[in-house]
Amino acid sequence: MSKIRGMRRYGILASSVGVSCATALALPLAAATASAHPASAHPASAHPASARPVSAGPAVPGSTLSLPLVPLTPARVLGHAPLQGLYRSAVRHFSLVGVVWDDVDTELHGSVQVRTRAAATGAWSGWQDIEAHNADHGADPDTPERANGRVRGATAPLWVGDSDGVDLRVSADTGDRGAPPVPLPSGLRLELVDPDAEAPSQGPPADPPPAGGMSAEAAAASEANAELVPLGATRIPALDRAETERELFALRGDELTDRQRAQPYIGPRPSITTRRGWGADESLREQGFVYTSKVKAAFVHHTASGNNYTCAQAPSVIRGIYRYHVKSMGWRDIGYNFLVDKCGTIYEGRAGGVAKAVRGAHTMGFNTDSMGVAVIGTFTKSSPPAATVTAVARLAAWKLGLYGMNPLAKTYLTSGGGNLYAKGKNAHLNVISGHRDGFATECPGKLLYGKLGSARKAAAGYQGR
Repeated sequence: MSKIRGMRRYGILASSVGVSCATALALPLAAATASAHPASAHPASAHPASARPVSAGPAVPGSTLSLPLVPLTPARVLGHAPLQGLYRSAVRHFSLVGVVWDDVDTELHGSVQVRTRAAATGAWSGWQDIEAHNADHGADPDTPERANGRVRGATAPLWVGDSDGVDLRVSADTGDRGAPPVPLPSGLRLELVDPDAEAPSQGPPADPPPAGGMSAEAAAASEANAELVPLGATRIPALDRAETERELFALRGDELTDRQRAQPYIGPRPSITTRRGWGADESLREQGFVYTSKVKAAFVHHTASGNNYTCAQAPSVIRGIYRYHVKSMGWRDIGYNFLVDKCGTIYEGRAGGVAKAVRGAHTMGFNTDSMGVAVIGTFTKSSPPAATVTAVARLAAWKLGLYGMNPLAKTYLTSGGGNLYAKGKNAHLNVISGHRDGFATECPGKLLYGKLGSARKAAAGYQGR
């Protein structure tokens, strides 16, 4: 149900299109500014990847339009308008929206709603809620990624499809029993993300890259998977059990015990669409990769970006989330290590190699020795498709198997700081956990969380346990 309590308090109903539009149009709107962020100031925190010389190809298109919100009421709470928003009847095309603010440590207590105009038909959507509580996603406290000076507070991104008009309302929480609303964060801005053109078509994984079609950054991201596929591959193919075991010995043979050599519990490698396959613009992210020592647990998330996308649009959704994480939120790369769409397709997330222990920014406090798997969609009231749950189980069976982890077991992780476990606390968690197990949050949504038991059992079965 739409959250309009705060809007009703100030005499503006979000569902009243004429009133809301007229109110917004009557206020002066600040000029649009494109979001821009400097390059990383922490190269020492990453491990540079070697890259053979590859001629730079044309930059992948895409853009982020960042617009400051304006007050929609003369009232003030501790100097801030408790109702802010923005209406634009004509902007350049975008497909994903979110709201950011200055201080990453400040939470937005209130509701965020948006309606958009479809570029193809000119029809306005109904009001949609944007998930405002998103602080549980991100880099661990006291890490270079969180302290880079660019990280900002943000809502979850919402996929709206190809649009050219927007109407946004952000309302402060009114509090209980007539208490004054909590002030909204400073520096609220609407981010309109164009995820760019189509991803490259996925040919056989052994196809060489087109001449001159890869930048040095793209080559580095691709070379991180060089032990699995040739440079420029758009897809890492599935393997059977025997092939996967041979790969395990090649990748990690020196680290296996005699018992693991005799009985390697690992699921067959699933097919994975690479970053090149979903069309990542490698110039956006920070260069180099950051690794942790091992993968002891998998945290399952939902992106909270809505379910109104087709499987063919999934690469565009991922490009939008990637751009939002980097350009709008200030992260070094997309936060998740892997993403899974509603059809069960698995995608490489943060760069550094799908078989390696890449440190993500997905579960605040527990990004070390873990991986983050995000299911694209929102699963608080909608059930995840069976194909998606199966894909999560297959991915976990393979990746956790590379590091000798049993999907049915528990493991200890040391907290980097959060609202459930203090920094330095050893947490005893399921090897396959939901985001809410490491941080007090709704993620990955009640209905996806309820499927994790069956995912653990299936993953163990794929490992041969």
